[in-house]
Amino acid sequence: MNKFDFKNRTAVITGGGQGFGLDIAKRFLESGAKVIIWDIDEKLLKSASSEVNNENLSYNVVDVSNYSQIEQNINQITLKTNIDILINNAGITGPTAPLWEYDVDEWNKIVQINLMGTFNCCRAIAPNMIKNNYGRIVNVASVAGKDGNANASAYSSGKAGAIGLTKSLGKELADYNIAVNAVTPAGAKTRILDQMSKEHVQRMLSKVPRGRFLEIHEFTSLVCWLCSEENSFSTAAVFDISGGRSTY
Repeated sequence: MNKFDFKNRTAVITGGGQGFGLDIAKRFLESGAKVIIWDIDEKLLKSASSEVNNENLSYNVVDVSNYSQIEQNINQITLKTNIDILINNAGITGPTAPLWEYDVDEWNKIVQINLMGTFNCCRAIAPNMIKNNYGRIVNVASVAGKDGNANASAYSSGKAGAIGLTKSLGKELADYNIAVNAVTPAGAKTRILDQMSKEHVQRMLSKVPRGRFLEIHEFTSLVCWLCSEENSFSTAAVFDISGGRSTY
């Protein structure tokens, strides 16, 4: 396993109470960073904090679809330290149904979290990174945002929007030492699979040439490199980690 140097770096990770977010937090901590995990579920945050038991880990209950809540937390953090790394990982899949049968409120909720949550965090944190002429932002999208998953129009649309946002913001921040990239994983062994029907999960797996789900540690390794100083050139890009599923 490669070693990364995140000493004297502070990272904010949304959806950090479990899955991808928590694994990234652990790897960042092992690499010397201070980490702040956000999640809407306080029980998950407390459990994660107890599990990790590291003085450089802290947490806040944050709803990423609430901009004023994000702004308030950012203001509190930047009174004490800079924010060097942002991982926009919070997301939900929602129910599976044909678009013409999709509940309108559910559709809006999914897009609010998966797309607007990413926008809200980037908008609130970017000025601090600009001021310090340094930053690494990784937006967790999905292969569904590139290929589109049948019966998951809300999730696919939100993740496609996050990819478009990444491309735009990466270009806007290109004059600074700030890299903004997206990652597009295929299905992984996380609790997010529990939100989907067994049929939908099996259909996803059948599309992956590797013939298996993504392992969390594989995903974390890619994110770590994107957040390191070694990534000094790539920005506004989309990094695929789909086991060969994606066609572009």
